Amino acid sequence: MKAVGDASDLSSVVRFCLALCAVLFALCSSAEAQQPKKMPRIGYVAAVGTRNPNFEAFRRALQDLGYIDGRNIFIEQRAVEGKVDHIPNLVAELVQLKVDVFVSPISTAIRAAKQATKTIPIVMVTTQDPVAAGFVHSLAHPSGNITGVTRFTRELSGKRLEVLTEVVPGISRVGVLGIANPIEPGAKYYEASASALKIHLQSLEVSGPNPDLEGAFRDAAKGRIGALITVTTPVFVRQARRIAELAINNRLPSMFEGSEYTEAGGLMSYSGNDIETFRRAAVYVDKILKGAKPADLPVEQPTKFEFLINLKTAKQIGLTIPPNVLARADKVIR
Repeated sequence: MKAVGDASDLSSVVRFCLALCAVLFALCSSAEAQQPKKMPRIGYVAAVGTRNPNFEAFRRALQDLGYIDGRNIFIEQRAVEGKVDHIPNLVAELVQLKVDVFVSPISTAIRAAKQATKTIPIVMVTTQDPVAAGFVHSLAHPSGNITGVTRFTRELSGKRLEVLTEVVPGISRVGVLGIANPIEPGAKYYEASASALKIHLQSLEVSGPNPDLEGAFRDAAKGRIGALITVTTPVFVRQARRIAELAINNRLPSMFEGSEYTEAGGLMSYSGNDIETFRRAAVYVDKILKGAKPADLPVEQPTKFEFLINLKTAKQIGLTIPPNVLARADKVIR
């Protein structure tokens, strides 16, 4: 009888242990299920931090794709605010945070990110030819960890000059406002087109982050230029309204490389559709977060271009826009 009792006791112990293990397993599984999932972090280096329509277009596009900042995704935004020399530090900070995707429309930031990491996916929104700039191997096959969208801003330089010759007939001298940069002077992108149109270019270079814009316009007056083109840079984005005001005060027809300048009071702009471009950048982020590799995502080129005219500014400087030019405008600010 003793043996039977021992077997019964052993069986009870086994059953108790199995039940305890089941309870512990259930508790562990429940605790594990309650652990919040790691939210993806998107690092974004912008030219300006406030009133930035391009960044807002990117953020809204992410929302449309189901990503809500602070709820199921974190957007770590850093703004240059004209301090171009701070860009490498801003990029390094985001790389150290180990963001899941890095995004920027600034060439210097894209280049710094390319040098800082070979593993973090980089989504660029570049104004340059990304192949010529060395960002990707080719548009169809980017290779490496960079892909995104190109606005081909520089490649539209000839078109901008042509429009200026229509708006200001007989123009012979055009000023190019840009940031002093011995490696990549802004005026060089307009030289070939200017030569073909027999237009003399005057480079109006300033230094950031607080450029002497008044001095540049004094030089423009001395050079008797007939119109002004502004090369888009992180420094000038926050100076858009001031540049437009100075052009108006000097009664200079102005052409810009982005619509935000025309919205701020510039006379004209010709560029890719900036809002759509930044919305497309969000699509790239979505694909990468879902497992796609940058090397397998071809770089997109703009399919739609925008020509904006600010008639209020034209009136202020006493300029009449020819009807045939006005008819081609995608948007007219009255």
